[in-house]
Amino acid sequence: MKISEYIKETQAEMAHVTWPSRRQAISYALVVVIVSVGTALFLGLFDYIFSRLLTLFV
Repeated sequence: MKISEYIKETQAEMAHVTWPSRRQAISYALVVVIVSVGTALFLGLFDYIFSRLLTLFV
């Protein structure tokens, strides 16, 4: 496939994409940030608990 064909086909496909509104993009980004922070806190808590338990046994 030639690069020019690839670019033309890519542009044609991008025309079919339904992009989210600015408000939707911001809300989706906030959900990702909140879930990421929650997961980090959850994993950090268990890491802390297990490291404390390990120091008790060792």
